[in-house]
Amino acid sequence: MIELLVAMAILAGVLLPVAYSVAAERRYARAAYQRAVAMEIVDGEMEALAAGGWRAFTNGVTDYKVHTRAATNLPPGQFLLTSTPESLRLEWRPSIKMHGGAVVRKVARK
Repeated sequence: MIELLVAMAILAGVLLPVAYSVAAERRYARAAYQRAVAMEIVDGEMEALAAGGWRAFTNGVTDYKVHTRAATNLPPGQFLLTSTPESLRLEWRPSIKMHGGAVVRKVARK
């Protein structure tokens, strides 16, 4: 009986760190995926804005609406467009921490 208890304690001592490691890796993979999706969306939208789409916006900070189905894979957050006479800045800000972090792209106006 003692041998069984020792074996179970050793097994639990090994499996708990492995289970935690797998859960942490899963959280990291989800955050990396969400960051990659946000980068793709911000890069694509910034190309459209730099090509002349910026003319539809006034100077200042604007809540930018994206019309892509890939945005459904992102956690709650917002896209912000900051327009100045010299540059455009598009940013994705997630509302929840540990979900990929902010993504920012900035280009000069032409």
